[in-house]
Amino acid sequence: MSQQEKYYTRIGRATELAGKKYIQYRFFEILPGFITWGTLISMVLFSWLRPVWVAFFILSFDVYWLLKTIYLTFHLRATFNKMRLNLKTDWLKELFLVSLPAEKLSPPIQKWQDVWHMVILPVYKESSEVMRSTLRSIFETSYPKDRMIIVMGIEERAGQEAQQVGWDMEKEFKDKFAYFILVTHPDGVEGELRGKGSNETWAIKKAKELVVDRQKIPYEHIIVSSFDADTQVYNHYFSRLTYVFLTCSEPLRSSFQPIPVFNNNIWEAPFFSRLVACSATFWQMMQQERKDRLVSFSSHSLPFKALVEVGFWQTNIVSEDSRIFWQLFLWFDGKYYVEPLYYPVSMDANVGKRTFETMRNIYKQQRRWAYGVENFSYIFYGFVRNKSVPLKKRLYYVFVLFEGFWSWSTNALMISLLGWLPVMIGGWEFQVTVLGSNLPSLTRRLMMVTMAGLILSAIYSYKLLPPKPAHVKGKYFIKFVTIFQWVLLPLTLIIFGSIPAIDAQTRLMLGRYMGFWVTPKFRKERSEN
Repeated sequence: MSQQEKYYTRIGRATELAGKKYIQYRFFEILPGFITWGTLISMVLFSWLRPVWVAFFILSFDVYWLLKTIYLTFHLRATFNKMRLNLKTDWLKELFLVSLPAEKLSPPIQKWQDVWHMVILPVYKESSEVMRSTLRSIFETSYPKDRMIIVMGIEERAGQEAQQVGWDMEKEFKDKFAYFILVTHPDGVEGELRGKGSNETWAIKKAKELVVDRQKIPYEHIIVSSFDADTQVYNHYFSRLTYVFLTCSEPLRSSFQPIPVFNNNIWEAPFFSRLVACSATFWQMMQQERKDRLVSFSSHSLPFKALVEVGFWQTNIVSEDSRIFWQLFLWFDGKYYVEPLYYPVSMDANVGKRTFETMRNIYKQQRRWAYGVENFSYIFYGFVRNKSVPLKKRLYYVFVLFEGFWSWSTNALMISLLGWLPVMIGGWEFQVTVLGSNLPSLTRRLMMVTMAGLILSAIYSYKLLPPKPAHVKGKYFIKFVTIFQWVLLPLTLIIFGSIPAIDAQTRLMLGRYMGFWVTPKFRKERSEN
């Protein structure tokens, strides 16, 4: 398809369209929230009018969840074992042994050292401590630093203090990499939403102009890593990334997804923050084994050439991390992929100065992640127009996306309530039946069997803990809590899962479009110095 036919790759929301196009796009924005609320209302309505139907449905649904839990547990275990093996492997040595697929790249790569890494770090009000730990982790990796380009994008609206952090980091790290570029993203650019996407797009365009084009570095030889400001990489991250880039089947049409673990400040996080963080990590670990469902998330890497072709990240949306995959997927007519790295990056768990602040921040972060539902309308709208994507693939991804966002917002509530609602409001005639009197105990027993899968999650959450910092007290108590916190997962999935997802979908349904909420980075040890 021509670039003119691919105009929809820049659409952020229905209000940017007119006429029939607006109506169609708006319909797709409304659909997820409408079905979610229809599900929730039907739960109550049918529990009252048709309690027997609901009873059989919830028993079947509980069995489905039991089987799904077993299925996902196998994926979790497989990914954990691969990740552990990859962390023990010296990927720099492996690069010397790799067979270079010269035919896939033009100009061809003669040696693996031809690969450049560009790291984009969008910065808002992160402290010097946060940025220093991020940059130090990059510097301490095994990959040659003379093939690394660091780009820090400072938000102008963050004020003088943020600029000072940038200047301090430039002074400290400028001579440690081939290039260190400090860019100020101006505030109030027309058509932009204040967020990560607009910042990193501004930054990478400057890097392209100031370094890549001036030095005539081949676009095909550059891998871009878009990192959150708090992302810390492990020793062989860039070596592992280079290895996968050189050995995958479509290096210029693939994104590369690490596993996010939230270990930077995990010892300072309250139990509910650790539980939410571990849940996010485990979900991403499971997705690594389901490559056909894997989409770029948070910190990720992708080819510079593909970014240039698609026009970089969109600047008018919230969920730029997943949207860039769908932009490229549509741009290349469905021939774009995500390669799992089976290798972690470490980020901050959500921690506030006080318990209530932490809970509020977790809720807002989960709501922002759930606002990825904005991609549903974008993808559906794009699939209607891009017939070059095979129909089977279009139908599959529509189902995967819809099922994912619907499950996120409804399943925890259904599992928790449908075992009781028919008994509570289904009337006396249902209550005295064998099915009615036994429904709560049957659903409870099924869910207890399902909860047994949490034992593995508890073990892995314990194994993922980093060494305890000296200032943290109560080592054994915290480890005890880390294991037994999983008993509270059902409640956590409702408070920090279903409810923020419903919130996000409802806002999109009503046309109350969200802005980008920046997660505050707070580390308790810093306040003690």
